Amino acid sequence: MLAVSVVLALLAALSNASASVLQRRAAVQEPEKRGGAGPAVRRLAQLLRRPHWLAGTGLLALSGLLQAGALATGSLSLVQPLLASELLFTLVVGGLVFRRRPDRRTWLAFLALAAGLALFLLAAAPSAGLPTASPRAWLLGGAAVLGVVVLLVAVARPTRGMARAALLGLASAVSFATTAALLKEAVGRLGHGPGAMLAHWSPYATGVAGLVAFLLLQSALAAGSLTASQPALTLGDAVTSVILGWVLFDEVIHLGLRVIPEVLGIVLIGAGSLGLAHASAVGQQWDTSGQGRPPSRGGEPVAEPRGN
Repeated sequence: MLAVSVVLALLAALSNASASVLQRRAAVQEPEKRGGAGPAVRRLAQLLRRPHWLAGTGLLALSGLLQAGALATGSLSLVQPLLASELLFTLVVGGLVFRRRPDRRTWLAFLALAAGLALFLLAAAPSAGLPTASPRAWLLGGAAVLGVVVLLVAVARPTRGMARAALLGLASAVSFATTAALLKEAVGRLGHGPGAMLAHWSPYATGVAGLVAFLLLQSALAAGSLTASQPALTLGDAVTSVILGWVLFDEVIHLGLRVIPEVLGIVLIGAGSLGLAHASAVGQQWDTSGQGRPPSRGGEPVAEPRGN
């Protein structure tokens, strides 16, 4: 089942990255016009007739199904760190679609992130854990997560620039990890039938948490450069997922001497994500808009002048 989880998680990352690129391809063919709700509605109507945009929407739905399958067959501590490979796939697929070759600096960042993911996961070797969590574990874990997110947002409010982007990016990452944990809880209930899953609170909490994560992400992207928010997003999601996997689902990662390669892997992931963010911002005319803005989660731009 481990191999199945890894393959599904990587396919989910590839699908989400491809969706972002395709929707960006459609978006640059329909430039945004100012003037209120009317032009926005007309622009959406035009996008709905774009094959690239529709294909991207379909791939987003497919990505969610693949992630659910990965979480149903594997641990939260394994699946969520693997989804960081979306950064790699986004720039690779985007380079093919927009016919822009990544430079040497970008390839080095690719290698750092890929090597960091492999090193961390091989050293940590997360266990499968339980398919669902106890109500007590959710009460304690949920309260802790809510407290962390509220604290990060409160601290971010009076700040500006890179500090604000990093804090909101971390709050978004904690929310995305919580959304994945709730999704794992929901799919874990499928063993008792679809009715049992739909009668449980977890599918609806997944939607709420996902919306909060999305809104926090948009705030992080608006607050400052991706070079500030991206490492917090990538590392925060992975580390929070490991913690939630342990607290909620009794997942275990190996410690002892393995902490050394695990920490090294985390450092490489951070350096790679920072390098990718910076490299994408440096490249000129990455896509057909000529603004150097490749896409990321949900089709948002990933460079600044990237957002996640």
